[in-house]
Amino acid sequence: MAVEGITRPAWADIDRGALRANARAIADRLGSTALCAVVKADGYGHGAVTAAVSFLEGGAEGLAVAIVDEGLELRQAEITAPILLLSEPPVEVMSAALSAVLTPTLTSLDGVAAAADAARAVGSVHPVHVKVDTGMHRMGVDPAGLAELLSAIANEEQLVLEGLYTHFAVADEAGDEAAAFTMLQLERFDRAVAVAAGLGLHPPVLHAANSAGALGFPESRFSMVRCGIALYGESPSEATTARATTEAPLDLEPAMTIKAAVSAVRDLEAGERPSYGRRRPLSASGRVATVPIGYADGFPRALFDAGQEVLIKGQRHPLAGSVTMDQIVVDVGDTPVEVGDEVVLLGRQGDERITAQEWAGHLDTITYEVLCGIGPRVPRREVGAKVQTDEPRGRKWWRTGR
Repeated sequence: MAVEGITRPAWADIDRGALRANARAIADRLGSTALCAVVKADGYGHGAVTAAVSFLEGGAEGLAVAIVDEGLELRQAEITAPILLLSEPPVEVMSAALSAVLTPTLTSLDGVAAAADAARAVGSVHPVHVKVDTGMHRMGVDPAGLAELLSAIANEEQLVLEGLYTHFAVADEAGDEAAAFTMLQLERFDRAVAVAAGLGLHPPVLHAANSAGALGFPESRFSMVRCGIALYGESPSEATTARATTEAPLDLEPAMTIKAAVSAVRDLEAGERPSYGRRRPLSASGRVATVPIGYADGFPRALFDAGQEVLIKGQRHPLAGSVTMDQIVVDVGDTPVEVGDEVVLLGRQGDERITAQEWAGHLDTITYEVLCGIGPRVPRREVGAKVQTDEPRGRKWWRTGR
């Protein structure tokens, strides 16, 4: 297990109340459509168990993860709500998946055979979902092979086709071309549903929408949506925000704040060049502050060249030199900063706020990568009130055959 930096003053506050409120806001927007909360990649860097329980408390009816190990972590935390595996598990871990009551995605005949064998070994009739490739071309059964795959599932007494789904490629992008391709994917998915119906199969769980689809394309909601980034308080894109607000305003609150405490200060003359490479001279005499967080923790070196700032005493201050593996230096000018003062690298301090979108813009990337990139040396600390009940951990969903 990776070491957490619990002995140094750098951490991430994870606001359970914000996670819960985001789930409630999205669930209310969806109406009768069920919300499946995606908590893969350690809950997008927020902590998988914290995120999962908070989302279930907020109205999510199930969870989704990428790999079996992520599902096992949730089960070990006594979460009994449905957990969908978003990829077909390798044959050698199918039994572990079904033993933990994880719902596998199936996309191949080999996967169907492995799931059936595992279900017989476990002694259960097990629900499965099938993913069809409608244009993402990453994974999923080709539409030409869908009927054969569905028939194979129908012929296995141990398996029940609970869900059929697809995944959007450009629902978060702006422009008519992206919107048109998303609609084309919906048409292809409708044809996949018709193929299933032609075989006498009517899976109760149909899902296509990710966060961008759920918020920007109401026609894609079907019986369930799989929301990820939006639940953590970040819009997938400006295009998604624009599309979502045509239906009604939707307020989402970022749940992660990255903080540290100043570990050293020194007064320097104009022209001094702090940090590796002596990249930039100080424009005036003043104070620089050392902060114990660096690129090994998910604060990339590129943020220096991009002009990223941090918050100290409610004010923005620029970096004074290159980001190093474990530390940064900040030009605080004549601000009376002392050792122990709070530094906010991501989040709000006073009236100022630094967002994940700001980082993403400087790094020419997306907010997903920013949040998932915060390393394990930055311990997550839960803030906000906990709900005093274990009921949400076992929230009901479609639990066919269990």
